[in-house]
Amino acid sequence: MTKQFIFIVILFVSITAFSQEKTINLWSGPVPGSIENPDWIETTDSNNGWTKTRLITNPRLDFYPAKPDENNGTAVVICPGGGYWGIAIDHEGKQTAEWLNSMGISAFVLKYRLPDDAIMIDQSIGPLQDAQEAIRLVRRNAKELHINPNKIGIMGYSAGGHLASTLSTHFNEKVYQAADTTSARPDFSLLIYPVISMDAAITHAGSRLFLLGEDPSEEQVKCFSNELQVNAQTPPAFMVHSLDDQVVPVQNSMNYALAMKKFNVHCELHIYEQGGHGYGLGRSANTESSWPVACKLWLKSRGFL
Repeated sequence: MTKQFIFIVILFVSITAFSQEKTINLWSGPVPGSIENPDWIETTDSNNGWTKTRLITNPRLDFYPAKPDENNGTAVVICPGGGYWGIAIDHEGKQTAEWLNSMGISAFVLKYRLPDDAIMIDQSIGPLQDAQEAIRLVRRNAKELHINPNKIGIMGYSAGGHLASTLSTHFNEKVYQAADTTSARPDFSLLIYPVISMDAAITHAGSRLFLLGEDPSEEQVKCFSNELQVNAQTPPAFMVHSLDDQVVPVQNSMNYALAMKKFNVHCELHIYEQGGHGYGLGRSANTESSWPVACKLWLKSRGFL
């Protein structure tokens, strides 16, 4: 474990002595590919029913450790959604972390940089750089964090699901100079109403715009259409979508699941009749609110609980 990491943990344990949450900075030095911009000041506010964080320049993990007497060694890095424009830090972040804690899983909410050429050299890979380093950091320090290095998953909602599936299919891609050979491959993924494809026919237009810009090349579209990037090394996935999702079409999850089937990778997809989009752990009496129960059963069946 690095001295910098020890310092961060000690610092934030003292600050949050009465809170379960601790904060860990992703990068010990300059953030790869970053551009300094004094106008970029991080904000968090609530409106229209969701709490969002924006203008992130210091990517970090909010750490919610499992209780010592319940800890089963599994950990999940959570990527909240928000169209690559904001991060839904509450219902797709903190609430999800607390739910994972209830199963004995340690959780890390990733506050990743949102793609913008005002703060990064290549906006298409900025979020992936943060996601790769998040898995590496947790795995690198697994012993000190009381985590099994072979039971580290990635989870994402909506555009965060695109980031999670990008990591799951691009974990070996060299998008920055890593400090060591620690693997960035998640051991599993949990993809909740995810954006998977950049194909204009089925993608979420806002996510595509903010990640790839107004006129992406055919090569870029293919590269970040993760249903086309699945192979035998892609980690197993649990997926959730609703037929009536008018924001991210259900074909995103269906095509990813079919690609997983092609390569004989374990995948479970739940498609609900109703639910729409953005419901987090569930917000109604509709069947979509039962997905956390199904997810728990899947995690148990795969040996993560």
